[in-house]
Amino acid sequence: MTGLIDARRTWELAEKRLAEESDPRRRAILTTLVAHMHAEHEGDLDALMATVAPNACYHQWGASPVDRAPKSHAEVREFYRAVVENDCGRLAHHIDRLTVDRDTVVTEGILRIAYPGRILVGMGRSVPDVDAFYLYESRMAIVWAFDEQALVVCEDSYSTGDGFAEMRRLGPDEVPARMGV
Repeated sequence: MTGLIDARRTWELAEKRLAEESDPRRRAILTTLVAHMHAEHEGDLDALMATVAPNACYHQWGASPVDRAPKSHAEVREFYRAVVENDCGRLAHHIDRLTVDRDTVVTEGILRIAYPGRILVGMGRSVPDVDAFYLYESRMAIVWAFDEQALVVCEDSYSTGDGFAEMRRLGPDEVPARMGV
């Protein structure tokens, strides 16, 4: 799907950089990153977790002063399982900046997620239609760190403001297809 939430934008810059990269270590971490992004989009929990290090510890920084990111491999798995089962994976990180070194990748761009109204109600938000989808939109930078095996150790995100500030209902043509389950 092209448009407001175009999942291909999540990995297209990383794939381009991977195709141009000659350093074996950088190629390894970019390969993991691309696999992680595709598996998340497809809702393939096993493939996604195959990219995550046993000692993974994520962080989230933004509008909320509370870091609710998963802090262990088991918590990361539970986080992604909930994303898949609650249909919260209709997203795209429209990455416009990507920086790579030997142990870290930094991605930055506009993150857009089509959130189910019923999930927002469960989060304490008021929505006019629980069966509709609503736009989450925030500029986000993610620091991805990798271990010696090129597995994701952290996905530390930094976002601007409240991505639900406008609480805009998405039209049917703006909601991407459901990720694979």
